[in-house]
Amino acid sequence: MTPGEGAALLARLRQSRFRARFHLGAAERRYLALRGMADVMDHAAHFVAARLSPAEPPQDGRQTPMRGHPVFIAQHATATCCRSCLAKWHGYRKGEALDAAAQAHVLAILRAWLEAESVEDAPVQGRLF
Repeated sequence: MTPGEGAALLARLRQSRFRARFHLGAAERRYLALRGMADVMDHAAHFVAARLSPAEPPQDGRQTPMRGHPVFIAQHATATCCRSCLAKWHGYRKGEALDAAAQAHVLAILRAWLEAESVEDAPVQGRLF
């Protein structure tokens, strides 16, 4: 996915009332700051491979919690939480396993959302005056 495609997709997702309501809370921001983006994206790769990539994931539609990890929140915000959302928003058909390129697409959109979210409310550094 090119940066332009990712930005366009994120803009479309922000127009959804449901998707736009997801934001990182203080605990998830702390977790992301302490663990770092690389570590959190390693977790994301594992979650995507285990819970989203199979053609018929166990508990599809219920496999992604609504809280507890920055990636879970990002998955709901980016419509990468289940195969139905992937089909609707990203065009990946249910019943077909996600290949490496599809998984890379999911990870790229998750990273873009997490990066935007972690910068959005970042505290101002230095003096104000």
